[in-house]
Amino acid sequence: MKLVQCWDDGVTTDVRLVSLLRRHGARATFNLNAGLHAPERRFGWLHQGTEVWRLAEGELREVYDGFTVANHTLTHPPLDSLPADALRHEIGEGRARLQALFGQPVRGFVYPFGAFNDEVAQVVRDTGHLYARTTRDAHAGVGTAEPMAATPSCHFLAPDFWQRFDRARPTGVFWFWGHSYELLDDAMWTAFEASVARLCAEPGAQWHDPIDLFDPESP
Repeated sequence: MKLVQCWDDGVTTDVRLVSLLRRHGARATFNLNAGLHAPERRFGWLHQGTEVWRLAEGELREVYDGFTVANHTLTHPPLDSLPADALRHEIGEGRARLQALFGQPVRGFVYPFGAFNDEVAQVVRDTGHLYARTTRDAHAGVGTAEPMAATPSCHFLAPDFWQRFDRARPTGVFWFWGHSYELLDDAMWTAFEASVARLCAEPGAQWHDPIDLFDPESP
């Protein structure tokens, strides 16, 4: 089975997450907003009473070294409410800045807030992306028939996570997503690491990036 995971927003808790993933040899894609990273770490918002901070721009390459990055727009607006020029700027400039910063092609995209329509999807395609992930869940496995409206298996905190994993077995792909700031305490981190270890121990399972599901040249 192909195991796929991706994480949004470029926050400081990703430092702990990438350390955990490296310990288990687990690949992941991180979906970033290139225009929201300042020279220093800065406060972003509160999540369930816990402060969420964005990483500084200068530490992004080191934090995500060895991982794939994808475009989450320049500044994370709801795209379905933007005028055409702003829409193209958010998507195209977000991709261009990430490619310049990381020196790697950026071919994946994630819709902020899951908000998109046909016009948004077309701009994502026209600006060089091969897929765009939604926040919808596939009924079983993943939805890849329409690359600009790709549906993962589930959120990583889905209460039926393992049931969805079992339902995905016949399809050969299990794709989950989330935000590392949703791991609120050590107990949640420990439980998530146990899940990663369990996935790694699955016979025949291999970690992939989302782009592998859409690039015809990927194995």
